[in-house]
Amino acid sequence: MTVSTEELDFYRTQSVFSAPDTAALPTGSPRELAALVRNVLIHREEGGLFGYALPEERRNEAETRYAAGILAIVRSRSPEPLAAERAPGERFAGTCRDFALLLCTLLRASGTPARIRCGFAGYFGEGGFHDDHWVTEYWDAAYGWRLADAQLPGVYATDFDPLDVPRSEFLVAGEVWQRIRRGDADPETFGVQVVGISGTWFVRSNVVRDLAALCRVEVLPWDGWGLTDQPELVLSETELEVLDAVAEAGVRGGPLAGLLKLHEGHDQLRTPDEITSYTTYDGVRKVTLRR
Repeated sequence: MTVSTEELDFYRTQSVFSAPDTAALPTGSPRELAALVRNVLIHREEGGLFGYALPEERRNEAETRYAAGILAIVRSRSPEPLAAERAPGERFAGTCRDFALLLCTLLRASGTPARIRCGFAGYFGEGGFHDDHWVTEYWDAAYGWRLADAQLPGVYATDFDPLDVPRSEFLVAGEVWQRIRRGDADPETFGVQVVGISGTWFVRSNVVRDLAALCRVEVLPWDGWGLTDQPELVLSETELEVLDAVAEAGVRGGPLAGLLKLHEGHDQLRTPDEITSYTTYDGVRKVTLRR
């Protein structure tokens, strides 16, 4: 796919969600920036890998939502430069989405076009299960869009480069939707294995969240609105056709004009000012998004 200068400029520009605080940010290669992210963040469920027990009251840090807030918490816990490795207890405790967002922030600040992608990873689950996961996609002028998973370096052993995740290992949500629609995938093998959540409804929600992220609306994994909401919703033929179109656009990753048209042109896809956040540790609540 040919990507225009205007499109690359769009993904080089910070969003409301990825915009950093006022302090200067380190610059560097994608690999250097991914290592930095890994050194200042910890997934709130992976403390055991570091011999660290995250205090229960810190599990809600993942509701911080905006990169500026994430960076503020990181800086509040250590006077060291941002590029310095933190002890587990000094890191921001988030989720895969926060790793993806912060790497996106740093890449954009370094002038590299970047965006986050919502989908499913085959390298965390067991027995062929694909876990809900978010990664960063960045532009390599010599190659095109590459997938990067900043949660992996130095912690998880894989047989691939975390800065070039194979698209067979991370499936964007639209790819999974298409496989399910063709009868080529079992929807019950896509979701969150550790809590037993899976199914077509979950994939459908991620298809819409991935579209939002491609339009620089980087929501949280548990945010609900329109077609991301209502797990028991029986879809009409019209809604299925809309989701098929969104899935195809997500698989292609563009063009940007088409992505924006889909996102803004459908009430069930457009991210509203107020969403429902189905938080893991803080119940269900309404959240007004910054614009």
